Amino acid sequence: MPEEDRYGYVSILRKGLERAAWLSEHGEGEQRRLAAEFVEYILRRAWGAGKEVYEKAKEIVEEGMLRGSLTLKGFEGVVEVGGRRHMVKVIGGVAELEEGRDDKSHLRIKITAEVDGVVRDYTTTYGRYGKHNAALGFAYARADAPGGGKADAERFAVVIKALTGEEPKVYRLKNGKIKIACYEGHLEGFARYAELADTIASWMKKTSRR
Repeated sequence: MPEEDRYGYVSILRKGLERAAWLSEHGEGEQRRLAAEFVEYILRRAWGAGKEVYEKAKEIVEEGMLRGSLTLKGFEGVVEVGGRRHMVKVIGGVAELEEGRDDKSHLRIKITAEVDGVVRDYTTTYGRYGKHNAALGFAYARADAPGGGKADAERFAVVIKALTGEEPKVYRLKNGKIKIACYEGHLEGFARYAELADTIASWMKKTSRR
């Protein structure tokens, strides 16, 4: 009788596999060894279930290993946004939990960066929205920034794309304000940085629906 028929199946949550992958890379001693063995076992089982399942499991493992592995301070890069190349230098950053007026927990991510010679703080506030409890982050461009709101929104997008690999959505509202929207994929990108990882993980756990 095959092993799975005798013992049944165990459902592994994405977060659990990510955590095990992180421990296999950043844990210590016996904890690290056991986590590495667990990850290897899951990947073997995923391989047996087919290429698509294996590729998904491998993606989750790789993301888990990257969590908290990078640092914001000193990050430099060239990013293309709006058809132009921009130079970005990150000075630092922090993530904070805050309680909103609606008694819901929000996550505030503040990045201090220099984009094309302009230095300012770029703050995105995440909350949970809709029936699917989606993690969404919003920010607004500053009209009083150098070059005006449009230029500020573009610099904001540069910072987010540089750090997460994904460009945010930018909307011009009826009142003239420019809104920058980030999604869970951006949050996963932010979680790769040591300065943000623990607070992001805490907020995700606190606000998840079980």
